[in-house]
Amino acid sequence: MKTAKESLIVALDGSPEQIKEWGSKLVDTVDWVKIGMTNFYSAGPDIVTYFKDRGFKVFLDLKMHDIPHQVEGGAYQLGKLGVDMFTVHATGGPDMIAKAVRGATEGAQDSGHAVPLVLAVTVLTSMDDSTLDELGVENPASVQVPLLARMSVTAGATGIVCSPLEAADVVTAIGPDKAIVTPGVRPRWSAKDDQKRITTPAQALRNGATHLVVGRPITTALDIKQAAQKVLAEMEEG
Repeated sequence: MKTAKESLIVALDGSPEQIKEWGSKLVDTVDWVKIGMTNFYSAGPDIVTYFKDRGFKVFLDLKMHDIPHQVEGGAYQLGKLGVDMFTVHATGGPDMIAKAVRGATEGAQDSGHAVPLVLAVTVLTSMDDSTLDELGVENPASVQVPLLARMSVTAGATGIVCSPLEAADVVTAIGPDKAIVTPGVRPRWSAKDDQKRITTPAQALRNGATHLVVGRPITTALDIKQAAQKVLAEMEEG
């Protein structure tokens, strides 16, 4: 079983200078940071290298979604870069997912890095059943998420991104051996924001999550190291 430190991923969403400052305060407190598309698009691959050089594991959250050939090429570059996890959209389909895994594996092998986890994003935590209905998806999230998870793992995905509310159903659908990464995690003391399908850290772990993504409750705190420690303490309750 992973420790809380091994399971917490801090989402760093700010300017490149700001997230580097946050990183300096989180060294030795957390193992993982998440870099999103805004920073990757502005700072490029160097931002990944910066955090890797300081001992962090990097979850690069680009949510790739394109024709299989393009995703395979992009995944090859991410494997070559040495990221530890990255995301593709499950709705890209099984061929795209399989090509992402192949590209990432070949890129990592060609550069001597460990093969990254390829995470399939099921339904964004900013969406709810009414949003799915607007998109023409008849299934509620409780049905759609396990369906996409099962398809993704069959295609070769090594992990799933889902709301902590669906984590238990995903474990039932795909078994306990894959990574289940859950955003939409909010500690008891945090303020409300645009995330809709959320739980506390302890509940997310009880539901079967292997990694929890927490951003603003930590990065907007006056003391982000202390905030991270408070989240870790809540995770220990799980």
